Formats: sequence, structure tokens, C-alpha cells
Amino acid sequence: MIDNPDQVERLMTHLRNMLPLSARATPRMIASLRDPAASAPPTPHCTVTRIDYAGDEGGIVCHVSFRETDGSNVVVVSITHLEFDRRLQVAREVAAYQKHRIKRLRREQAFGTPLTSIR
Repeated sequence: MIDNPDQVERLMTHLRNMLPLSARATPRMIASLRDPAASAPPTPHCTVTRIDYAGDEGGIVCHVSFRETDGSNVVVVSITHLEFDRRLQVAREVAAYQKHRIKRLRREQAFGTPLTSIR
């Protein structure tokens, strides 16, 4: 199991109470969203409009809209691809979740086996 269910539930409750929430897309996420036909790349500034849980495989996911769109184009991304203002109450909790999840995913990838089989 990658995620701690209690931590996830607590974090999702805090985030849902703060919606809509400003965030910044990571450079890697911006690069993956960049449309070669578009005149300008998307800006990193975005708004989280909804929070869901995609199971242990997907983790906490955010429904994100970018400022240059009318809000009808929503992208669903892992919370690990977003950065939040460090002054937010929940910023430390988000950072801890992101760090833990990334660490566990890397460990799983390195071993090549699901974490549930490692004891």
C-alpha cells in the first residue's frame, strides 16, 4: 500500500474545505500539456476546483483549470504535479504527502514489484 488511508482522508477533507484553491503546475506538467499548435504555452498558474482519490495507484488527484481558458477545459492531475503556496495552512501536509508518495513510488519502481508484496 502506497498511501496511508487516514492521512489521505484528512488531507482531502482539508483541501476540499479550501476549494477553489490556487496552485502552480510543475514545469514537467506544463511541458506535457504544451500543444505544439498553440500560440503560447499554458501558464503555470491554475485553480484546483475539485479533489478526488484515484485509489492507491493514482493517489489524490486534482481537477485543474488554467486561467487562460474559460474554465470548461479541466485537466485531472496527480497532486504531486502541483505546487501550493507555502503560506497555506495545509501546505506542509500536502508537501509531506507528496514527498511520501513519490518516495514510495520510486521504491516500488526500483524493486519492480508492488509494495504490498514487500514486507
